[in-house]
Amino acid sequence: MRLSETATFEQTLHHHRLSLLRKESSILQINTGKLCNLTCSHCHVNAGPARKEIITRETIDRILEWLEPTSIQTVDLTGGAPEMIPDFCYLVRQLKRQNRHVIDRCNLTILLEPNYESMAHFLAENHVEIVASMPCYTPENVNAQRGHGVFDDSIEALQNLNKLGYGKQPELPLHLVYNPIGANLPGSQKDLESDYKRELKSHFGIDFNKLYTITNMPISRFASWLRNQGQYTEYLETLRHAFNPATVEGLMCRNTLNIGWKGEVYDCDFNQQLGLQLKDVEPLYLWDIQLNHLATLPIITGSHCFGCTAGAGSSCGGSLS
Repeated sequence: MRLSETATFEQTLHHHRLSLLRKESSILQINTGKLCNLTCSHCHVNAGPARKEIITRETIDRILEWLEPTSIQTVDLTGGAPEMIPDFCYLVRQLKRQNRHVIDRCNLTILLEPNYESMAHFLAENHVEIVASMPCYTPENVNAQRGHGVFDDSIEALQNLNKLGYGKQPELPLHLVYNPIGANLPGSQKDLESDYKRELKSHFGIDFNKLYTITNMPISRFASWLRNQGQYTEYLETLRHAFNPATVEGLMCRNTLNIGWKGEVYDCDFNQQLGLQLKDVEPLYLWDIQLNHLATLPIITGSHCFGCTAGAGSSCGGSLS
């Protein structure tokens, strides 16, 4: 039977005889809040300098207490700019005391801001993996998406990270993230990584480990941009028509537990921004659940999920196929 042009994500899975079931949670992703020094056009969090939503010390301690007895090895810190929360260093130190691997999703420019000049050294001293936003290797595209002067600041920050050993020493991994400009799908991750490494090395002497290509999700600020351009419906259709069954096995919602700045539980950071909180009669907070109980709850999906399954797929670790 032919699939309807308006099929939901669940109907599309069923058509391809696929199911979206949880695996064991191996990653805890914490969205530390919406405070950021940038206001990027593609941001699915609507983050910015005026946002007040940030995680508190009390919530951090409750998370750490819940995490202590679990086998989760990786904690992925995102935002906003995670480094801007007052208790960022406290959170990282406590996670390292628990022998967790820590990922910092960094916009690079924060490392040059007043009062954050020592942050790069702190990250290196604690062997924090950096996943850094770098939507292009040319200034025109980066500044168009992220703001005037962001490209030059990003280059300087990357050069400083290289001096500390990031992208060069195995204990200091440095990965870059590519987001397309406008209503387009990412190109080949392998080809783009090759281009990035050639251009950044030859022009700026920069080394990094991997490039992750991530699809822009049609939610929050990017959805508003799409609507203003009259491209929202067209972009959703592009994602739907590009559905790739081979990506479902690797979707991040299967092994990643996402929580908001208040400790509320979601399947992914995109669901968080859409308010699709996990429930078991009542909305769930991290300290309300046990991992074996989580496995019984269905993954919440919507039309935005086509973004993660379009083309080569998209996850926090880049393409999926």
